[in-house]
Amino acid sequence: MAGIKIGYVGGGSTRAPGCIAGWLNHGDDFAGSEIVLIDIDAERLDIVRRLAQNMADYQGVDIRFSATTDRAAGLTDCDAVLSSFRPGGFEARYLDESIPLKHGVIGQETQGPGGFFMALRSIAVIKDLVADMQRVAPKAMLFNYTNPVNIVAQAVTQFTDQRVISLCEGPIIFPAEVAEAAGLDPKKLDTTMIGLNHASWSTRHLYDGEDFIEKVRDAWEAKRGGNELTAQQRRLLHMTVAQNSIPAQYFKYYYFKDEILEELQSAATTRAQDIMRDVPRFWQHYEELASSRTPVLNPDLARGGMELLEIAIDVMDAMFNDKGEVWPVNVPNRGAISNLPDDMVVEVPGFVDKHGATPIASGAVPAQVAGLVQMLGEYQAATARAAWEGDRHQAIQALASNPLVMSLTKAEALYDDLADAHRAYLPERLLA
Repeated sequence: MAGIKIGYVGGGSTRAPGCIAGWLNHGDDFAGSEIVLIDIDAERLDIVRRLAQNMADYQGVDIRFSATTDRAAGLTDCDAVLSSFRPGGFEARYLDESIPLKHGVIGQETQGPGGFFMALRSIAVIKDLVADMQRVAPKAMLFNYTNPVNIVAQAVTQFTDQRVISLCEGPIIFPAEVAEAAGLDPKKLDTTMIGLNHASWSTRHLYDGEDFIEKVRDAWEAKRGGNELTAQQRRLLHMTVAQNSIPAQYFKYYYFKDEILEELQSAATTRAQDIMRDVPRFWQHYEELASSRTPVLNPDLARGGMELLEIAIDVMDAMFNDKGEVWPVNVPNRGAISNLPDDMVVEVPGFVDKHGATPIASGAVPAQVAGLVQMLGEYQAATARAAWEGDRHQAIQALASNPLVMSLTKAEALYDDLADAHRAYLPERLLA
């Protein structure tokens, strides 16, 4: 392929080295390209740049890496921009997880009030990022991996003409998780999942050409009375059998809300605290590779291993090399899912070629689960609107519509506590 210029916003993050390993695995597909690492942390950015170029040189891959803390300069004349950042870092994620628990509401990275405030913070940055792109890289495609990917993409497509594809590996991973819980081989699966990001269900579920759900039902009956299954596996199998469809694992927060809330409230640490405990170990490994003559990333010492963001690289490859491949994408519906609005960003199989990602007609979200998905879709639209142009009043309206909140008094109390905790990352209009 002809080399392209790619801006990676979040290029100094803990997950960046794993993403870079993915690019290098696609080295021939991106030969002659320049990847500009963009981040606000100059010290970590330099570590990742040296590590990246060191790995590329060692593997003989023709990709050049540069780095800058000047976002507009890094984006100038880019053909593609990968967005994968976390405003406020894992410290902000800890607040998203812990503060809701004090109000008797699940705290989680992309769901409920935690996901809502991550959306507010992320969109505040994305709004400026898109403005920069339209000024210095007007032809670039935005490949978004910043969470919550559906709400970010909803805001960008609703309020700008910026081309954007949001991405998540969930539709590939979720069926495999169910198969493994059932003691079946994920390689024999043939599935299609549709809906919203972190809120999709399977409409095609075959296992070696036969009905996968029936095989899961047999496994559930055989295993449900024993101690073999973890809590996560038990919930996945239960939801699959109860709804006759493979779920995104995040539905556990809705269908097992009370027991998960109790588990989170009694846990000694949150997920963010567990990650922060490992962060120094990640950076020690990255610094060693940045100076090594034989730099090989250890997936056990890399945040997210080496597969995180892989789908973003695959989709970028399919577009710029005009491969005409089908990948799960988050794009405006345009009739692909019959029981969701046309302008809603949905997660659906998309045909990816040089023109971008075209959603493939995929029928309807199964009737037995459509109500919750539609409710989450309306919450998605309301949150995108509040984050992009709204005020405190509109934001509380959106938060109150979230199925994990569904209480005006709780929404007001949650909003005030979380907005105060995150005020450094929120626009003034959301604080007034």
